[in-house]
Amino acid sequence: MSEKPSAFRRLADKLAVESEPGLTNTQLMLTNHDLKPVEPARRQWGPWNFVGFWVADSFNINTWMISASMIVNGLSWWQSWLCVWIGYAISGCFIVLTGRIGATYHIGFPVISRSSFGIWGSLWPVLNRAAMACIWYGVQSYIGGRCVYIMIRAVWKAWDRDTIPNTFSETSGTTTADYVSFFIFWFCSLPAIWFPVHQIRHLFTVKAYVVPAAGIAFLIWAVVRAGGVGPIVNQPATKHGSDLAWEFVKGVMSSIANFATLIVNDPDFSRFAVKPRDAIWSQLFTIPTGFAVTSFIGIIVSSSSTVIYGGEAIWDPLLLLERFIDDGGSAQRFGVFVIAAAFSLAQLGTNIAANSVSAGTDMTALLPRWLTIRRGGYICAAVGLAMCPYTLLTSSNQFTTYLSAYSVFLSSIAGVMISDYYLVRRGYLEVKELYDARSTGPYYFTYGVHWRGYAAYIAGILINVVGFAGAVGNEVPIGATHVYNLNFFGGFIVSAGMYWALCKISPIPAVSDKWMEVGDEIDDLRLAYDSENGSQKFEPVAADARFKDGKMV
Repeated sequence: MSEKPSAFRRLADKLAVESEPGLTNTQLMLTNHDLKPVEPARRQWGPWNFVGFWVADSFNINTWMISASMIVNGLSWWQSWLCVWIGYAISGCFIVLTGRIGATYHIGFPVISRSSFGIWGSLWPVLNRAAMACIWYGVQSYIGGRCVYIMIRAVWKAWDRDTIPNTFSETSGTTTADYVSFFIFWFCSLPAIWFPVHQIRHLFTVKAYVVPAAGIAFLIWAVVRAGGVGPIVNQPATKHGSDLAWEFVKGVMSSIANFATLIVNDPDFSRFAVKPRDAIWSQLFTIPTGFAVTSFIGIIVSSSSTVIYGGEAIWDPLLLLERFIDDGGSAQRFGVFVIAAAFSLAQLGTNIAANSVSAGTDMTALLPRWLTIRRGGYICAAVGLAMCPYTLLTSSNQFTTYLSAYSVFLSSIAGVMISDYYLVRRGYLEVKELYDARSTGPYYFTYGVHWRGYAAYIAGILINVVGFAGAVGNEVPIGATHVYNLNFFGGFIVSAGMYWALCKISPIPAVSDKWMEVGDEIDDLRLAYDSENGSQKFEPVAADARFKDGKMV
């Protein structure tokens, strides 16, 4: 008589996700339906879907305010706007470089990173990205809650944080009215996590129409009320010489740093592209244009606010909307409601794109036997609620500065990934071997960890680590600060160059001596070992190798 499985085993089996038959226990820790290469039926993102995705992503609260810090720190409005154009144009290039890998081989960031960090070594970069996504999900949700607060107050003026009894302490960073608004936004976001990634493109399409229209309406409304564009457009730079030059560099780099997480995880979306080229030009041009237009609207609206209220510019659009509620009657409150609703949709789309899907995909790679993108997304939402994000947004807390600074260290991960694909492997990947944990596999390296990738990754961090300490409030030499001002480039160039050099000194398998992308030639997406492949050891591929039916011939 067979032994009856324990309650824990029965529960684990019940929670296990559906997987391809014939996989070994080790392979079940490396793949499931959401991690395997996307089959043709789910490749539904065309070029206009990527345009809609980035137009939608560019219209959010953070982008609206992106030029604020640059102008406050001494740049003129046109100099800060030029920083946005340059920074996001460079970001678009990085996005295309990582996105092309996903669009060609139809695999996401967690699987791609196995090529450069090793089958098991990839778990650290993936965990790194998942943790960041969960934290930012909570922070972005709390900002979305501010939009809900304005919507409620536009309908019901008694909904005021200053008059509603507050059950939170003064040092908590929130009030009862703000927390209830945050919870409403968080709860209403949950249905969006349910939809598969290849279907949520419709959310971004709707957002791409609704939110820019609301932003333009806000622009026109503010300019009309001010009787002009305001004084900021005539305000010269307050810094000059080398100080101005370094402030300009910091403005460009801050734009790139805000994109660091999306640069790493763009393959999570681009893998659903119908064709590789669908994820190239559409992203390359839409990213700088969308973010520059949003920043321009933010500059003009904030400039107009100085005339409307006769003081300093109000850079926070939500704070400006709150002021609008108190100024007019029901028609003005209705306008505020519509714009706040559009901003809440903007926050929802940004949270799904930058955090929920990313965290879900990464968690799937950490526990593929039991997690899917959907389950991971809900875990991300639960963590975002439990972490009490309002404690991170208090004026005395530097944690958000830490998070912003820390994100640039993802440049080391991007540097290793891009160097591995474009410089070392020349576009060639053995996709099936990325799910193979046998020691004979080309991506197993040393105990599943690629030491060259980690050496390059650490080198990219070390060049910025002293300046990073300065960014979070410590005293550091001015030279380290200047190096850190070039943070993303420094980390990327050092890690990419180090990885390339190490692979030259100590060659790795599965490389090509000429450019050879074979993603479209692989149509057999089964990952289970067959008897023939299971008995063979891997041999380095020849430069002129070709594939047929998913196998090299």
